[in-house]
Amino acid sequence: MEHQRSLGPLAGALGVAIAIAAAVAIALVGVPSAPKLADTIASHATNPDLAGDRLPATPPPAVEPVLLMPVTVEDARAINAEIPFIDGPIVSARPFSFAGDADQRARAIDCLAAAMLYEAGDNSDDQRPVAQVVLNRVRHPAFPKTVCGVVFQGSERRTGCQFTFTCDGALNRRYSEAAWQRARNAATAALNGSVDRRVGLATHYHTDWVVPYWSDSLDKLAAIDTHLFFRWKGAWGQPAAFRSRVSGDEPRIARLATWSPAHGAVALATTLETSLDLADAIASAAPATTAKVFDNTIFVAAPSSSTPASLRALALAQCGKRDYCKLFGWTDSAAVPINGELTASARQSMAFSYLRDQRSGFERALFNCARFAGLEPRNCMKSI
Repeated sequence: MEHQRSLGPLAGALGVAIAIAAAVAIALVGVPSAPKLADTIASHATNPDLAGDRLPATPPPAVEPVLLMPVTVEDARAINAEIPFIDGPIVSARPFSFAGDADQRARAIDCLAAAMLYEAGDNSDDQRPVAQVVLNRVRHPAFPKTVCGVVFQGSERRTGCQFTFTCDGALNRRYSEAAWQRARNAATAALNGSVDRRVGLATHYHTDWVVPYWSDSLDKLAAIDTHLFFRWKGAWGQPAAFRSRVSGDEPRIARLATWSPAHGAVALATTLETSLDLADAIASAAPATTAKVFDNTIFVAAPSSSTPASLRALALAQCGKRDYCKLFGWTDSAAVPINGELTASARQSMAFSYLRDQRSGFERALFNCARFAGLEPRNCMKSI
């Protein structure tokens, strides 16, 4: 999203808005203002495009970083005012129902609350449409299938993140605990099925003081405070497009760990094997010379006596200080691919996988639970 904080409760982002002239690449969800929504809805006529109940045969639209037009704030507002709102009613999204466990739910609440607070300030009326856009994206096939995945999509880049606050340093600015709790309460309501009908099936927004190049190529739905809301034209903006299966397996976001223990480091030494001295395990793990590296991916063989915790220690030793590391491991050395190709049989015999992306705060170790019994489902690799 190309997010910019709105005026009033969103006034903190004004400095970011002035960067328009540089035409910097900014994320896809933006937020502007326009006529009162009630008046907008009242003026809409029926739109036949909304009648479709089947997904189109074409692939979903690409979600790419966007450039802002190099225009002044005054010109931006004039250009935005010229883009008409859709004819016809704004079709409401269905209530959202979160299916993850308590820990995953806590992480989803944090990520959604962060988007609401940093995109819209400590103002519940401005926060609710931001939450609706996030949940609309989660259910659309063009986007990640978790709340945290949607909010922090692209945050590993300095530009191009979908929600600007995740890559412009805004998270270094702290809100009060009271403001966080209000945002968490609003996020909880959204995950429990509260729907903001004002923005319908919007998947994009921006402030009215910037003009992304995509603005006039999408359907303009609504204006709330200084935010303008959009959906894709045609079938990919219709209700049938918002039926993707949602995952409850919410990732931990390291940059939220100081606000919430739900995003703290994964304590596998505790949850998998309490007696393991992880430091000793890392020191004794197989040396890097046993690994094969293909395009930033490590393939490694591990001892057949390995445990989940010692396998994670092996991954940490192999990945070292890399900011990004993807590793696959086997306890049968003969099963390790020699050419970097992950065939179906290689995947089937894989003992574990590990992925680290420090820029997005993501770390995950998964295991072959047919081999390692007793692990929680969230620690298991998907079966082939």
